[in-house]
Amino acid sequence: MVQQKDILLSPYPRGFHLITKEILQAIGPLPETGILHLFIKHTSAGLMINENADPSVRVDFETVFNKISPENDPDLTHTMEGPDDMPAHIKSALVGHSIQVPITDYKLNFGTWQGVYLCEFRNQGGSRKLVATIIQ
Repeated sequence: MVQQKDILLSPYPRGFHLITKEILQAIGPLPETGILHLFIKHTSAGLMINENADPSVRVDFETVFNKISPENDPDLTHTMEGPDDMPAHIKSALVGHSIQVPITDYKLNFGTWQGVYLCEFRNQGGSRKLVATIIQ
């Protein structure tokens, strides 16, 4: 059996945000076993699984990603949508647009310190659309 649901996230500021609880609220009860696949329908934001306990990890991700692809890079040519746009595309390509999490005993089967991140790479990205697919 396959279930699918569209999720509209409220706008988040630029940065790395834990959205695990928001995802679980949106999709409702999980089956006993299966796979949750999440896909973000944007090219300037991404999804990943990482540290869910210490908020300094999210600050460090922002610092490192800004070093990898800084704004106002004179070598970039796609600049019509502002200095944060092309760096956001590069960062989202590095992070990726989908994740999968096993479902076991009606729960997401994460490691001890794992959670789902929205990686918002635009200064004002707005609402983000996700597709959640549960495969049993």
